[in-house]
Amino acid sequence: MRLIQTIGLTIFTMCLLLFIFSLSMSNYKLTQESFTSSITNTQHQEVLTPALADMMNKDYASKFAFINDFNGAFNKVNEELKANEEWNKVMYANYTFPIVKNSSIGPLNDLLMPMFIICFILSCIGALMYILPKANDGPAGIKHNHIFFSSMKNRGAIGIITGTLLILFYIYLYKKPEYITNWVLMLDPLSYKLNGGEADQWFLYGVLYCLAMVVMGIRMLMKYRHSKYQQIRTYSVIFFQLAFAFTIPQILKRLNMPSYDLKSAWPLEYTFFFDYRLDEHIQAGTIGLFMIGWGIALFLIGVPLFTYLFGKRWYCSWVCGCGGLAETFGDPYRQLSDKSLKAWQIERWLVHAVLVFAVIMTAAVAYHWYSGEQKLLGIDAYKIRDNYGFMIGFVFAGVVGTGFYPLMGNRMWCRFGCPLAAYLGMVQKFKSRFRITTNGGQCISCGNCSTYCEMGIDVKWYAQRGQNIIRSSCVGCGVCSAVCPRGVLNLENADEPGRYNEPITVGKDGWTIQN
Repeated sequence: MRLIQTIGLTIFTMCLLLFIFSLSMSNYKLTQESFTSSITNTQHQEVLTPALADMMNKDYASKFAFINDFNGAFNKVNEELKANEEWNKVMYANYTFPIVKNSSIGPLNDLLMPMFIICFILSCIGALMYILPKANDGPAGIKHNHIFFSSMKNRGAIGIITGTLLILFYIYLYKKPEYITNWVLMLDPLSYKLNGGEADQWFLYGVLYCLAMVVMGIRMLMKYRHSKYQQIRTYSVIFFQLAFAFTIPQILKRLNMPSYDLKSAWPLEYTFFFDYRLDEHIQAGTIGLFMIGWGIALFLIGVPLFTYLFGKRWYCSWVCGCGGLAETFGDPYRQLSDKSLKAWQIERWLVHAVLVFAVIMTAAVAYHWYSGEQKLLGIDAYKIRDNYGFMIGFVFAGVVGTGFYPLMGNRMWCRFGCPLAAYLGMVQKFKSRFRITTNGGQCISCGNCSTYCEMGIDVKWYAQRGQNIIRSSCVGCGVCSAVCPRGVLNLENADEPGRYNEPITVGKDGWTIQN
């Protein structure tokens, strides 16, 4: 087993190093063909052509020099247009990414398929060779194998390095995708087969997201092989990610229809009511109108109905892609969630503040689309949209939500920033059949449940008192029940009366008393 793990770790490490090194495996030359294929707006072509004359057909060995020259010329043209008040010609599109990608030349372009196999497929095989023997070693479930002494799993050096790499990846993905064009190039063959077009940074993100969930999902299946609930739940999140979040949108794109993740509900899908999204759906005809109707029905009817029947777990732990990544890729870090009272107080205020922000932002952009007025009650629709996209979509959901897995646990986004989690939580708290029942007489206070609660709930406190767990933050992952050695905890959907049972206290004589 150790030999297999060593070989697997070596393969994964070598593939990862090659993946990083591949960023330097290109030279760059701006040709007329790459120019016109990147910038299709004829007016923009006319104003940029003279400014880029010195760059044309010039060989660049450095991506940084190429980007610097192009951005310098682009910004100079825009400044001149603004100075001359030629506002109709000012360019707001970001052409840097397509220009860099289409101007790439060199050995990588001739090795796209082998590089894809090595960097994406072989690396996953290596990871599984390392993970599976360890997950299958000994009895199923949580093992107290010095997890808090692990450099990876307890904020050690390896964990900090991993978190730093994840944070850097999100920064480049959202803000500087032109610097990772070589990774995108490797996925062009796959993208052409799926959607008929070339890959972009979001296709890269989708592929990496799916691979991470599949590899770590297999680990989950092995680790929790004693729990049928965990098995079904893991299969569910992998299916919804592969089918609904990735494959179906690619097929829709190939059919020249709006790309839409049918399982993603507002306000998590915060761009749903943006003007360009609504226009795109309306122009698509019947299928586009269906998508609008589906999206509205999902958050108005589907979310409260299913949450009433099953609690927020139906979405957060069975369907959601963010939750799916947290439950698979983020599982090694679930014990790092902050269980303090202060964390809960921050969580309670912050997640609901984000929901309010999402509602205001949506009202502003929807009003702008309907009326043509840019401001609603003095609020600039575009400004609030941009701020929300930056603070929530990029910083919170991306950099902090995933990049902080090895530092602060795997559900940072779900706990503190997801507006849909706040909406689901309010329904679960006040009008739902879901609860986690406890048998206080069987609790031995081992603390497994609290330690591995990714949402920072002190489950043991409830278990010791025999009190049902009714918390708006609980995502119903069921890990607390899976790691309990005495079967104290049970996830239930039952009639509403009796959800808030009275706690059990211990009398002076040692007997338990039902209040």
